[in-house]
Amino acid sequence: MAAKRATIRELIIQYFEAHPNEDVTHGPVVDWVTEQYLKSHPTPPRDTWRAIRALHEEGFLIKVRKGVYRYDPSAVEHRDLEDLTLAQKEEIFKRDGYRCVICGHGRHDGFEIHADHIIPRSKGGKAEITNGQTLCSIHNFRKKHYGQTETGKKMFIRLYDLAKSIGDEDTLRFCQEILETFERYHINDHIEWKR
Repeated sequence: MAAKRATIRELIIQYFEAHPNEDVTHGPVVDWVTEQYLKSHPTPPRDTWRAIRALHEEGFLIKVRKGVYRYDPSAVEHRDLEDLTLAQKEEIFKRDGYRCVICGHGRHDGFEIHADHIIPRSKGGKAEITNGQTLCSIHNFRKKHYGQTETGKKMFIRLYDLAKSIGDEDTLRFCQEILETFERYHINDHIEWKR
């Protein structure tokens, strides 16, 4: 029976676990992962740096500064306590009818669903049912990776309110069109725009 081939992610975790509490740049990690990966794969790994970034987003690594990460075992243990349990996730799904709270898609029509922290863990969100919501994979992806659109929507809401208060009709129409586009595509529906 052939030995299981380690994934890029597994190799990165091995590297950081062997170097706890060290500030590590991408270079040595990528070099080591490539060397190990080529022992069981015919081609070099792709996008190792993206896998490192994903581990940071999941809370396994701490970003010290651009391109420098640290693995702190005690922080990971604490982070695990902030994860929703399987029972909590099931309770959230049940409460939300196994449907995405944004678009209504769910298991019933073939969409994958996720239990999401409404207030992210990175911003102090707790692993509590009241801080959980059901999102389809599309809206979960948007929330995790398109955070900058939240800033944009808030900025256009402020600009809209200002233009309205001073009677600037051109800027008002401009902001209205942009904010209606946010609504049409259900981007950041959790940020309320009051006309």
